[in-house]
Amino acid sequence: MDILTILGLALGFGAILGGQVLEGGSMHSIMQLTAAIIVIGGTFGAVLVNYPMSSFLLALKNARLALFNSAGDPHKIIKLLSDLASVARKDGLLALETSIRKVDDPFLRKGLQLVVDGTEPKLTREILEIEISHSEEYNLTSAKVFESAGGYAPTIGILGAVMGLIHVMENLADPTKLGAGIAVAFVATVYGVGTANLIYLPLAGKMKLKIREQVIMQEMMVEGLISLSEGENPRRVEEKLIGFLRESQKKK
Repeated sequence: MDILTILGLALGFGAILGGQVLEGGSMHSIMQLTAAIIVIGGTFGAVLVNYPMSSFLLALKNARLALFNSAGDPHKIIKLLSDLASVARKDGLLALETSIRKVDDPFLRKGLQLVVDGTEPKLTREILEIEISHSEEYNLTSAKVFESAGGYAPTIGILGAVMGLIHVMENLADPTKLGAGIAVAFVATVYGVGTANLIYLPLAGKMKLKIREQVIMQEMMVEGLISLSEGENPRRVEEKLIGFLRESQKKK
């Protein structure tokens, strides 16, 4: 689990709900099913109009990027590519064919197959960089879905508040209902602004960072595969790939 995402959500909601209690407010006053239906249903309805179903489903699938840390270990990838470079330098590229089936990452496996097949390094780089570019653009669309939800939610919340005020205006003859009715009406605005700034927009931002990390990992793989294909010294390959790591990762 990405502990910072969980901690951030807990802290954000805890601070708001805790502040409500400290101000003497009731938790019941902000628990309004009707407002939740209007805001959440209206937001996702607008998102569905704006994006095709494939993008919406991808966004739900990629939401895990914000909740879980990447399983990929760059140090293991560097070690693997360095070992493969040693084998290739000693026994030739064809000796790597038995290693292809042992590679779990589909992108790295595809690149290694290109190298073993004797594809020119320049063409190998072009093929893999096209896949990286397409994959990044495709996955960034999923983050944009949550960004759009973050833009729609506050507006839908205002719409819900206006609808609530209309209901209040219909009961002007009974002053005893006005205060409670206005309070309920503004809960929709709270839901809209709250979900946008505590859920949708932060999730989109975290997803973008995780997607960029994946791209950097793939770019590192490409560089390693090209070095391997060109028969570079394994030590030089390892030193080159370490340059893709963050400073905190280099110290491990």
